[in-house]
Amino acid sequence: MTMVHLPQPYLLYLADVSDPRYAKTAQGLRDWVPERCVGEWSLPGNDLRLGLPTLAPAAARERGARSLVIGVAPVGGRIEPAWVPGLVEALEAGLDLISGMHTPLSGVPELAAVAERRGRRLIDVRVPPPDLPVASGKPRSGKRLLTVGTDCALGKKYTALALTMAFRQRGIDVDFRATGQTGILIAGAGLPIDAVKADFIAGAAEVLTPAADPDHWDIIEGQGSLVHPGYAAVSLGLLQGAQPDVLVLCHAHDRHHVSGYGPDFPLPPIESVLDLHLAHARLRRPAVRFGGISLNTAGLPESEADRLMDKLERDHGLPCADPLRGGKRFERLVSACLGA
Repeated sequence: MTMVHLPQPYLLYLADVSDPRYAKTAQGLRDWVPERCVGEWSLPGNDLRLGLPTLAPAAARERGARSLVIGVAPVGGRIEPAWVPGLVEALEAGLDLISGMHTPLSGVPELAAVAERRGRRLIDVRVPPPDLPVASGKPRSGKRLLTVGTDCALGKKYTALALTMAFRQRGIDVDFRATGQTGILIAGAGLPIDAVKADFIAGAAEVLTPAADPDHWDIIEGQGSLVHPGYAAVSLGLLQGAQPDVLVLCHAHDRHHVSGYGPDFPLPPIESVLDLHLAHARLRRPAVRFGGISLNTAGLPESEADRLMDKLERDHGLPCADPLRGGKRFERLVSACLGA
């Protein structure tokens, strides 16, 4: 995989996105690489805050920032016209721009013109490598764990990162395999799977997780959901190409319908989501199994979180944990993933 060399530290741009679910890039960088984040910046009228210093581009540059990262990922991945003046301000202040959006930065004429005049870089990380193959479907050595979900934006990346850290602490040879823009920004390498043409998604997953030593683990950041009306295709291609030995299902305690689609799109029962993933995964890896359930319990008191995780364990016979709460529950999940 190609390492991504990015100008650091960052100013995180929240633009006009006020829903925390769509500020996951900024939140991921704040949570996993806070040492690289100088501050945050929003457009006037946006009250969303991540707890970092609020800095305009010029002030951030004075504090050492070298780039502005578009820290939001709304549906569609477009750079909105309302964001452009702020991006121009960052370029004029001497910052490079980093984007994980589908819209290329150089495709916005105002940005291209200012970047050329000011000698600044426009860096798009959601660009797949050229000449990706169609998947071979052939088995390959090494062990692979894929995080999957009942919906998008509920913890697949965080779960994969937390499991990678836990495996490493146990002396396991392991790599985190990033498949989205935020994961790539955190890890410095990866492949933006949702930017790959459909015929090559499974092949891209094979490239991302090549044959390895039999004791080596790749922990793969999941994308979307097999039951998502918009993003199921990328989820299925990733599942087929990754050929996981172990799956971890990610769910959010307060998610009852598909995010952004409303009550007409209820999430199916967890049992059916588990069965659906196994049915597809077994086509490539007959012995695949679920290691457990990762439950996002954000906002709940500990007693209520424990009650919900106990219920999921009873209902599905799998260990359940919130990786961000850690503790013995998470250690049991890690052990189950390793088959211990």
